[in-house]
Amino acid sequence: MWLEAGGVAMAEGWTAPEGRPARGARWMRATWRKVPTGPYRVGCEAGLVVPGADGAPLLTDHYFPRAGGESRAGAARPDGTRAPGQFPTLLVRSPYGRGAPWAPLYGILFAEHGFHVVVQSCRGTGGSGGAFHLWRNEAADGRATVAWLREQPWFDGTLGAIGASYLAYTQWALAADPPPELRAMVTQVGFNDPHAYFHAGGAVHLENALVSGIGMAHQHQGWRPFLRAALRLRRWLRGAHREPAPHTSGPAAELPWLAEALERSDGTDPYWRDASPAVAAERPAVPTCLIAGWQDVFLDQNLAQYRRLRRAGCETTLLVGPWTHNAALQDGWPEVFATSLAWLRAHLCGDRAGLPPTRVRVHVGGDGPGDGGGGWRDLAQWPPAAGAADRWYLGPGGRLGPRAPAAAAAPADTAPVGEFRHDPADPTPSLGGPVLSPGAGRRDNRRLEARADVLTFTGPVLAEPLEVLGPVAARLRVTAAGADGAPAGRPFDVFARLCDVDARGRSVNVCDGLVRVTARAGAADPTGAPTVVVAVVPMTAAAHRFAAGHRVRLQISGGAFPRYAPPTGHGAGPVRVELHPGSALELPPTAEPPTVQPPTAGR
Repeated sequence: MWLEAGGVAMAEGWTAPEGRPARGARWMRATWRKVPTGPYRVGCEAGLVVPGADGAPLLTDHYFPRAGGESRAGAARPDGTRAPGQFPTLLVRSPYGRGAPWAPLYGILFAEHGFHVVVQSCRGTGGSGGAFHLWRNEAADGRATVAWLREQPWFDGTLGAIGASYLAYTQWALAADPPPELRAMVTQVGFNDPHAYFHAGGAVHLENALVSGIGMAHQHQGWRPFLRAALRLRRWLRGAHREPAPHTSGPAAELPWLAEALERSDGTDPYWRDASPAVAAERPAVPTCLIAGWQDVFLDQNLAQYRRLRRAGCETTLLVGPWTHNAALQDGWPEVFATSLAWLRAHLCGDRAGLPPTRVRVHVGGDGPGDGGGGWRDLAQWPPAAGAADRWYLGPGGRLGPRAPAAAAAPADTAPVGEFRHDPADPTPSLGGPVLSPGAGRRDNRRLEARADVLTFTGPVLAEPLEVLGPVAARLRVTAAGADGAPAGRPFDVFARLCDVDARGRSVNVCDGLVRVTARAGAADPTGAPTVVVAVVPMTAAAHRFAAGHRVRLQISGGAFPRYAPPTGHGAGPVRVELHPGSALELPPTAEPPTVQPPTAGR
């Protein structure tokens, strides 16, 4: 039973307390000028103790709108809100503490717009009891929290979930066996598969894994401990290539759950059983809004979840912006917030007026007028076109062309189109791209490409713009040999990156990927020559417009350190990798071949 007393929403057995959000959270919210202020004042009751699945205390903060007949501005309540006091609830579960940025991003902002918001620290973090584990407790603790919600007098039985990064994983864990109250989810630059985050491509994602671990261990302790830990990590990474096992020493060794996750590289290991709640996307259970970034570490997982949800017939929408992981919650937040709010209002409040006209909205990047490249694009599906990939073939002298050279027809009888030498003692450095560290995103690659261990293959000058909308890959025919010239007897890495080269020669990364090639690639055939192996390097997907006057470039090297840990630890020798004719860059299909100016060779 809901009552109204003195302009304050009340439920039978519960009166809204007088508490307010923390001053720091209020200040941070006030700095977001481009995010619309909601009509409700916000209250907060902090430090609630919610029993986890085994009774462990999970510390929780509850934000709520102070409802009345009028908004803070004196105007009538906005469309989509319910009767006074009756507001849906949003669940936010975090291993990074409950303060900044989650308190202002979710607690204050969404309570302003008519939602109860429950922000909870996962077990073993932020003062909650128990021990943190990467994934084992989230489903059970999520269900225990919903059971607690059912007992709260302010809970009206309508539940949504929202959150970014690991806060999205806690949503997928709950949705694997969703409670009936769960009506909508918003996963923002998040993931659902821990193993793929740490080990995709066959290599340990060293830098991102350690940054994540440091965040979980220290972020809730305040900015000083977190900053000290981040600086220690940065110093350690400079020499991590000299460690016998960099993924299980240094900072990783200080976090047992992280060291264990990095050591278990085999995705079929029983350790990873039930780690990925991808089953949640195999059935049309919970309407889901997916928000991703073209330079985000979780882009691949977001796009895979979208495909699964669509196959299952689940109501879903996809927004992909030009963001890195952190930028989505900073520069991209006005767009992210508006999309999230519209989805939650549609499915929790019955107000569908703010939903986009199409299922997919992507930002097309590149150098162009207005807001950059092709700007925002509404699409009926992703990827927008089906069919065979457009192949741009690698040729001698660093050439790249949309038509196969004659040598590609008989590649076994021709010389390599290029080679590089990768030395673990001086590993090829990583630059920009989808990382969690500062310096992520699009960067000028010219200094990197000047290294002797980096190959570039560059296409002709484009007479007209070329749009790349969809998955990108490199299909490379490779052989590898050790320093003595004998076929390599150990795994080696191949890193590939698509770049946009402007008229000044500036080379900016669009998308990239790495694959570990097994030792079989270095085996010799009966003649003693190394066996050519096809290495397919997925470079995620892209929505990018190459402007007229620009050129398409494929960059190839033997790694990107410390983003990826090397194949072996201390003592591994150099490896020479040759690329053979028939190797190609695979771009998504286009309506017609690009128009190019006369061929131009060179880097």
